[in-house]
Amino acid sequence: MVFELTILGTNAAIPAYGRFPTSQVLCVNHRYYLIDCGEGTQIQLFRYKIKINKIHAIFISHLHGDHYLGLMGLLNTMNLRGRTEPLYLHAPKGLQEIITVQLKYSYSVLGYPIYFIETNQEESVLIFEDEKVTVHTIPLLHRIPCCGFLFREKAKDRNLMKEKIPTDLSIAGRIALKKGEDAIYQDKILKNEDYTYLPNKRRSYAFCSDTIYLPSLVETIKNVDLLYHEATFTHVHEKRAAQTFHSTGEQAAKIAQQADVKRLVLGHFSTRYHDLTPLLEEAKTVFPNSFLAIEGETFSVDE
Repeated sequence: MVFELTILGTNAAIPAYGRFPTSQVLCVNHRYYLIDCGEGTQIQLFRYKIKINKIHAIFISHLHGDHYLGLMGLLNTMNLRGRTEPLYLHAPKGLQEIITVQLKYSYSVLGYPIYFIETNQEESVLIFEDEKVTVHTIPLLHRIPCCGFLFREKAKDRNLMKEKIPTDLSIAGRIALKKGEDAIYQDKILKNEDYTYLPNKRRSYAFCSDTIYLPSLVETIKNVDLLYHEATFTHVHEKRAAQTFHSTGEQAAKIAQQADVKRLVLGHFSTRYHDLTPLLEEAKTVFPNSFLAIEGETFSVDE
């Protein structure tokens, strides 16, 4: 089953060197979740052949323009493409007003409903749930209210030992076994532990948008399979990072190391860096399993 992250935008503040501002798509078992929506997001969605009307929910970390200014164009294109399915939009207070005003003065009416859900930047809380995933906020510390998002797969059914299951066991019996219950077969009890084994592990992804180095978030993201953490600057500009409430590559790697995550993806690069190699190298000295967020690349998490 699919659990993969596709990078759409990686730059901080403005587009530069062919890099767009922050945006990415998480696909979980063929359902799509858009995370941040910087300028040019819909161009990138088209470029990488991601069907925009398959996006089920959008998550916006904060209201700096490089994280949401691509949203209005995307919403209009969804409408022009005939979307009728509801769209769930999770964002800080204020975004609903921004969108409503733009729709009002452009005399635009969308052909699909948007459900606005305000995010909580102060604590980790459940903000979204469907049959695929749960999503919790990750409190971050930036110049304005900001949060990340923790995606976890829903618990899976147990796996059947097909070679042991009676071929004529009823569908109800099979469902009971998959749900962890015992089943009845010809007046006999089929013990669950004798006919099933544990499901594949639940996969997880943590998106940590703009933030100063914040060790307190370690407990929230402990042991995740894949972590995205901003790395706006190299350690040479650590003072500048602190002044602007951003992190360095080295600091992002320290968070990954302390949280014992499987893989780290670095992003939100300052325009002062054309060559991103120094950012990656300093992260790898602390956390070897570090990677750069390169637009168009996909990071898959195995079952």
